[in-house]
Amino acid sequence: MKNIIVAICGASGSIYAVNLLKILLAQPVRVHLMVSEAGRRVMAHEVPGFADDMAGLLTEQGAIFHEDACLRLYLPDDHGAGPASGSFAHDGMAVIPCSMNTLASIANGITANLIHRAADVTLKEGRKLLLCIRETPLSLIHIDNMARAARSGAVIMPLCPGFYFKPRTMDDLGRAMAERAAVHLGVLSDSFSQWGEESFDV
Repeated sequence: MKNIIVAICGASGSIYAVNLLKILLAQPVRVHLMVSEAGRRVMAHEVPGFADDMAGLLTEQGAIFHEDACLRLYLPDDHGAGPASGSFAHDGMAVIPCSMNTLASIANGITANLIHRAADVTLKEGRKLLLCIRETPLSLIHIDNMARAARSGAVIMPLCPGFYFKPRTMDDLGRAMAERAAVHLGVLSDSFSQWGEESFDV
């Protein structure tokens, strides 16, 4: 059974986080979830029915829970939680969406909360860290921070869905990026539509 850390920060893009959680919890996966205070405020604005009950929200959003799946929620200021330690074994961490504030903290080793600390120890232990950034346009400061995080081992995954698979709804777009994240975390095989000759109408 895989252990995956998911962190939700205060950037727009709650749809991506919700879809990733739905994908993970449909598998025999233990999900360790952290939501920053800013992330909660954004989710309350973007996701209908959000009221801090993540399991209830995911059920309302159509999640189908695997019988062996587990969801554990951590407070963002709980520096004594398991994911704050390098000895906490896990199979990867995704920060989705990743705000520029969180990116800057991770890139520069600033561990002001549990999300920052969990990302910091993920990097130092050589584990997979996805930073799913959602910002535009980007300043040189943002770009430098992305480069710094990438040099430290993070995977920079901008939340920029493709359109070659002909999405029809917002949820199609959110699910496509969540699937890419799940593939990088080793939870899914490459199941989404791929680029190739079959992508064109002849």
